[in-house]
Amino acid sequence: MKQLMLGNAAVARGLYEAGCCVISSYPGTPSTEITEEGAKYDEIYCEWAPNEKVAMETAFGACLAGKRSFCGMKHVGLNVAADPLFTMSYTGVNAGLVIGVADDAGMHSSQNEQDSRHYAQAAKVPMLEPSDSAEARAFAKLAYELSEQFDTPVLLKMCTRVAHSQSLVECGERVEPEMKPYEKNIAKYVMMPGNAKKRHPVVEERTKKLQAWAETAEINRVEPGEDHKIGIITSSTSYQYVKEVCGDRFPVLKLGMAWPMPEQKIRDFAASVNVLTVVEELDGFIEDYCRSLGLALVGKDVFPCIDEFSQNLVAEKLGLPVHTGKALADAIPPRPPVMCAGCPHRGLFYTLNKNKCTVLGDIGCYTLGAVAPLSAMDMTLCMGGSISAIHGFNKARGEESEGKTVAVIGDSTFMHSGMTGLANIAYNQSNSTVIILDNSITGMTGHQQNPTTGYNIKGDPAGKIDLESLCRAMGFNRVRVVDPYDLKACDQAVKEELAAKEPSVIISRRPCALLKYVKHKAPLKVNTDKCIGCKSCMKIGCPAISIKEGKAHVDNTLCVGCGVCEQLCPVSAFESTGKEG
Repeated sequence: MKQLMLGNAAVARGLYEAGCCVISSYPGTPSTEITEEGAKYDEIYCEWAPNEKVAMETAFGACLAGKRSFCGMKHVGLNVAADPLFTMSYTGVNAGLVIGVADDAGMHSSQNEQDSRHYAQAAKVPMLEPSDSAEARAFAKLAYELSEQFDTPVLLKMCTRVAHSQSLVECGERVEPEMKPYEKNIAKYVMMPGNAKKRHPVVEERTKKLQAWAETAEINRVEPGEDHKIGIITSSTSYQYVKEVCGDRFPVLKLGMAWPMPEQKIRDFAASVNVLTVVEELDGFIEDYCRSLGLALVGKDVFPCIDEFSQNLVAEKLGLPVHTGKALADAIPPRPPVMCAGCPHRGLFYTLNKNKCTVLGDIGCYTLGAVAPLSAMDMTLCMGGSISAIHGFNKARGEESEGKTVAVIGDSTFMHSGMTGLANIAYNQSNSTVIILDNSITGMTGHQQNPTTGYNIKGDPAGKIDLESLCRAMGFNRVRVVDPYDLKACDQAVKEELAAKEPSVIISRRPCALLKYVKHKAPLKVNTDKCIGCKSCMKIGCPAISIKEGKAHVDNTLCVGCGVCEQLCPVSAFESTGKEG
């Protein structure tokens, strides 16, 4: 029976049907749902790992033990996991190992727009690239076959549009292979230089065999067209745009294997058309390979290497009619992302802005602290980067920056890659203040558990790391906890820790306002007789507060009664409605 299925859910289904037994991942949009859906199958052990490197190493350990395994991440997560990836290419696998990576063209929820296909080429591992949910399921299963046939980890590349769109999938039954025996093999799995040197030729020979497989693989197919004036090579979601725009007008070579590519099939296709055209999002990866074969083509000289494509863009670049659509009578006002009403980070960021702090930020929903009116963020680089950066910043500027600069990082991000930076501060002693924004969840990617919450991926009790004890064990004498809803306490904590002449940690602790178990106070209302329209309450940027007819107004469908605005009002105009939500 066929059913509509999200692309990520289809990958999880493919993992299940292929007999995957272990999944270890770190949440990252647009990859998160693969692991969340995988956790719904009792036959698969699933976990959230502290970071992508740990997840990949865990998956490798499982495949080494003889069970098919998987780890998933977004494109920037593959940067974190690159260290084991490149050496796993040399060791190969025992049971099958599939690595899911989801690119975010358009940067809907990412700090860069990198193209993960380069990792496949650089690490010398095969990469499959589905273009819809049906292929996502099928390619996940195929990836295990290739992994075991060619003794290699296999990358499965998704992208936002394939991961988060739905299409028809025909599900099958689970077939779990017998556990492969583990046999000690020092020459294959112990990658010290003498052994690794002998494994490199094996990798190169494997690439040749994979390329030969790609020549006849069904996932690399030529679809005939009526007009051979143009021939299009494409893949992934770009294939969908090409087919919607062109139909069967032009012949298409659809590549389901992003690396290695079928050299002879590409040459034969190019010879059958007048103008070879490559349509691909982001970098000219296919294009560069084709040009290395000496083929003339149209590619990134016409199609952009920035942002997502669309049907209209593809039509325009191919010289075809562009659908104009219908214009709206009124322009839609922009709606930039903001921290939610009642967000526990708001009070802390207001305090940092008020104290004119230089704030080195990190990756998470709290990155929105950079948005006006709070504007309390000076830098965001990568997961864990804030803590390492403040150490370097303060070492470089010395007393000039002391007492003015802080680092902020979320609890999940701290567990991901903040601890080593904090160890560096303790070890090399910069006078730095680090603020851990502990909202008791991994917020930005949709409320996943992490090692500080005390629960695992299924919501069952799990090991819980005590942040205060951890920071003290790392060498910090000054560790304090503050409630970010209490502006006076926040202000006092920030002032005192910045004035201290030694490294310090502030833990700003309050659960995310969107967590189901959090009970909110009654929403507030404004006594318009008291309100003087000073707009002091607007300084916190709460989406529940607006100005109507010169007076503050509270949307009680958004307000959670956090009381931060009350503390800013000079005339006590905010009052409780007395009706708890």
